[in-house]
Amino acid sequence: MTTPPGFDGLHLRHWTPSRRDDGVLVLAFDRADASVNAFSQDALIELGEVLTRIALEPPKALVITSGKPTGFIAGADLKEFQDYDRRGTVEEAIRRGQDTFQALAELPCPTVAAIHGFCMGGGTELALACRYRVASDAPSTRIGLPEIQLGIFPGWGGSARLPRLIGAPAAMDLMLTGRALSAKAARAIGLVDQVVAPAILVDTAAQLALQGTQRPLKQRLLGWLTNTWPARKLLAPQMVKQVARKAPKAFYPAPYALISTWERFGGKGIRARLDAERRAVVKLAATPTARNLIRIYFLTERMKALGKGDAGITRVHVIGAGVMGGDIAAFAALKGFEVTLQDREQRFIDAALQRAQTLFEKKVKDATQRPTVAARLKSDLDGAGVTDADLVIEAIIENPDAKRALYQSVEPRMKADALLTTNTSSIPLDELRGHLQHPDRFAGLHYFNPVAQMPLVEIIRHDGMSPETERRLAAFCKALGKFPVPVAGTPGFLVNRVLFPYMLEAATAYAEGIPGPAIDKAATRFGMPMGPIELLDTVGLDVAASVGKELAPFLGLEVPAALATVDPSKRGKKDGQGIYKWENGKAVKPELPAGYVVPEDLEDRLILPLLNEAVACLHDGVVSDADLLDAGVIFGTGFAPFRGGPIQHIRTVGADALLARLQALQSKYGDRFAPRPGWDAAILREPPA
Repeated sequence: MTTPPGFDGLHLRHWTPSRRDDGVLVLAFDRADASVNAFSQDALIELGEVLTRIALEPPKALVITSGKPTGFIAGADLKEFQDYDRRGTVEEAIRRGQDTFQALAELPCPTVAAIHGFCMGGGTELALACRYRVASDAPSTRIGLPEIQLGIFPGWGGSARLPRLIGAPAAMDLMLTGRALSAKAARAIGLVDQVVAPAILVDTAAQLALQGTQRPLKQRLLGWLTNTWPARKLLAPQMVKQVARKAPKAFYPAPYALISTWERFGGKGIRARLDAERRAVVKLAATPTARNLIRIYFLTERMKALGKGDAGITRVHVIGAGVMGGDIAAFAALKGFEVTLQDREQRFIDAALQRAQTLFEKKVKDATQRPTVAARLKSDLDGAGVTDADLVIEAIIENPDAKRALYQSVEPRMKADALLTTNTSSIPLDELRGHLQHPDRFAGLHYFNPVAQMPLVEIIRHDGMSPETERRLAAFCKALGKFPVPVAGTPGFLVNRVLFPYMLEAATAYAEGIPGPAIDKAATRFGMPMGPIELLDTVGLDVAASVGKELAPFLGLEVPAALATVDPSKRGKKDGQGIYKWENGKAVKPELPAGYVVPEDLEDRLILPLLNEAVACLHDGVVSDADLLDAGVIFGTGFAPFRGGPIQHIRTVGADALLARLQALQSKYGDRFAPRPGWDAAILREPPA
């Protein structure tokens, strides 16, 4: 390939044009000074200049590819997007993206996107502006439009073009869920035209550009028929109904705005669709939900960055095959680690292995690969795997004496550089490390239930732990696809300490006679994913009581009798009976009594203790800063993401206003609502980030 004429005078930093012998122009995106391709406004402006030149002297065809080995385009530069939001220039930035991609769509020559690796957001929107798309069959190739997860929807033409390409039902499903597709799945719905090996990706794209292809008649009819006025009027209400099951409009306006924009303008020309798209996205970008969700995105990136480097862990030994230990072992095997699972009786291990098979059947789509995954998880009644393990995870009962006795028998058998960790949910590590020979290699590794779903792992520190141990454990979490949050080893750590007063107040309200469904509804109305009474049953009343014994004295709180004494046959979801009856894995909640009036202060009674303890955790240095606290509580408890976390919520509502409401509850109900130390901190009175 040669450098083409016609680009004289363009000082290109991000885009490299080259002409093939067959006359096809290949334009490679290689963003300067960045390891990943993301659309900055500078890169968009430069692309616009290149497209202007191409339009003046069109080649036989244009292929757009990536100059980065790991991916196509990750999307827009969100740091820039935040800056435009602060400056009030979001509309200008969106208009530039739309105009640039429309210029690509209007080129008088065939255009093809050659996609290898991740292709997200703006990358997918660029591909949609091309006439054709070819994707590599590499496992790393993933194509999606995840903007809905940021509180907006595709604004550079994605929502205007995708329904016409693959039909409205598939297009709206892709945008409303934000999920990414493999190349094969994208091909199946018509999002890409061909899937080939990476080595022949550009050659295939060039050949497709020169020869062209006719999309199947069924796909073309679907793209037309499902966007007609009758189809939009029929489908839109169904989409709204499905979205409402998971995302209340008051909390998450973006899905509803996307459906409404498509319903009203989906049948019009491209310019009208782009204008409607832009207006809606600009409006969404200014909402607290979008700002908070974008902030959370950056918090996740920060947590991922904690896990840089190699963990030096390939073999994991788990002691304790109960629900948590067994599921920790199974998940590690699923993610590629060699795992041995130990318990005092084989029957416990067998039950855990059976649960693991269910997990593998659900998560490993290729049935031929399941035996390979299952083979990585081995029964180990005698604990022989300790001597070869790089990481030992203890997940036995919440009893300090039992844990210390176990460490004394296990530690002498471990490799010189192996790490010993505990999955304790509340016991301070200072109580557990006393007789260890190598406390520098001991830490807490606290997972949350259910292990396969909850994204957070707390790395529990103590003052004798080495920084290298923390780094290796963070890297291990990253390899699992989990978010690590380092926290101090004080009782309850971060998540349970913040969550406990909330759940305790729910139990207290229930003991007073307030119906469980009313308590749950007050919490979900605030934005919690599950009510606290249902959560108590889900976690297990026995587990909650165990945590309560550790945390209640530390926090100066009293545990209601109903939670202090638990019927061993009625522990909640796992027994089919707790506070609620459980059928097919779901709580059967009784109807509220006729005419029942929910107490006006119920939401405050539940949420303010959580906020109160979050303030105390920040004051006590349980986490290093407010951002990590918000991230930990969101991903560890499900705290309403659209509110941005406890500290962000306090800043938004106003620390002084919330403090006054807390003091009002203290006057009415007693000192369990007494403000905890930290409410005078300046950070609580900063503007929302």
